[in-house]
Amino acid sequence: MSETAAVEPSRARIRDGDRAAFGELYDLYARAVHNHALRLTGNWAEAEEAMSETFLAAWRTRETVDPEGGSLKPWLLGIATHKAYNANRGLRRRLAFLARSPEPRPVEDFAEETAGRIDDARRLALVHAALGRLKRQDREVFALCVSAGLDYRQAAEALGVPVGTVRSRLSRARARLARLSAEAEAEPRTARGGMESEAALAALFLKEETR
Repeated sequence: MSETAAVEPSRARIRDGDRAAFGELYDLYARAVHNHALRLTGNWAEAEEAMSETFLAAWRTRETVDPEGGSLKPWLLGIATHKAYNANRGLRRRLAFLARSPEPRPVEDFAEETAGRIDDARRLALVHAALGRLKRQDREVFALCVSAGLDYRQAAEALGVPVGTVRSRLSRARARLARLSAEAEAEPRTARGGMESEAALAALFLKEETR
């Protein structure tokens, strides 16, 4: 179901805890929430967890929804931004623990069995690496405005910051990626013909996500 083809449930129904309304909201925005979390975490499992926690938090905090306003998408993506950040923090803690643990016995790897899955994983790695070159606040604004398609006002609503702050952060993010893109253009390709540097990854992300 596309966002443009469906009618969003009213804020009143969401505030009242209408379960059918929440089902409609989930059907309408689950993909957008998941994709946003995926760009910020760079990990499918973490994104799934962030998406689930986003809708759970939305249900628990439904009474905080302003009865007047536009789309509820910024509200959901704002929650997802916070959940994705927490997921990344949790992942870092787990990686640190594993680094201190004995090396596990090798097992056969059954992941990434199809070429399509490998391509998806490679592109996700490129996107996450590019976003990783930005400061957290700039990264969140860039993901909301460029990738998720929110306007300045909606992004400001999602993050709870002034519109002017969104503008300045997005401008800084674009400038940063543009500089990295310029660096990438000046770098020679590797012997395998691929672009391997982080600057090149940023250039690829900038070209694909902003066109």
